[in-house]
Amino acid sequence: MEEITRENIVFIDDAIVVAVKPRGYVSEEHSPGSLPDALAALLGGGSLYPVHRLDKDTQGLIVYARTSKDASALNAAIREGSFRKAYKALVHGIPDPPEGTLEDFLFKDSRTGKVYTVKKERRGVRKAVLRYKTLKTLGTPPVSLVHIITETGRTHQIRVQFGSRKLPLLGDRRYGAGDNYPPVALCAAELSFPHPRTGAPMSFSIPFDYPAPDILA
Repeated sequence: MEEITRENIVFIDDAIVVAVKPRGYVSEEHSPGSLPDALAALLGGGSLYPVHRLDKDTQGLIVYARTSKDASALNAAIREGSFRKAYKALVHGIPDPPEGTLEDFLFKDSRTGKVYTVKKERRGVRKAVLRYKTLKTLGTPPVSLVHIITETGRTHQIRVQFGSRKLPLLGDRRYGAGDNYPPVALCAAELSFPHPRTGAPMSFSIPFDYPAPDILA
């Protein structure tokens, strides 16, 4: 996996660390390939408190609290809706309509870790909502660059919701892609939240790094 260095840190102060998670790292503590553990080691020790997560196959922006009190403040921002994440993805096909909202009921199979869409609520099923906008479509067969804002934070949500509509993400063979792209084409490209101590608005963005420069240009 890519080595974690100071270049992965976008912002740091006494309360938070905002970093770019490479693909292949997990976003939780004390797991093999743990990003917070790698960051803590880079910073000379201590603990980092996860307040949200990114899938192992997803790259992008993530914030960690440096104290439990700061974690509580960030969790409150998530509950209140002032903590926002936006993604960019490359999908096979052309979303129709080009802009809209996707709503589904999702069920995670605990045996396989795979997530499925189901028709109605029942035990273990959670509602998933996202908004999307198609930024461009290129090629034959077509590939579309999509901007996505998640209203809920479900496991594999973006991958499942697009894959179930025959619009799988490039490289996402688990949810329907039949291609040879190596990584899943998903990036947590934008992150905004109030600072846990001052309440000041914090906003960050990064470019979508993916081996398809003709589409992303």
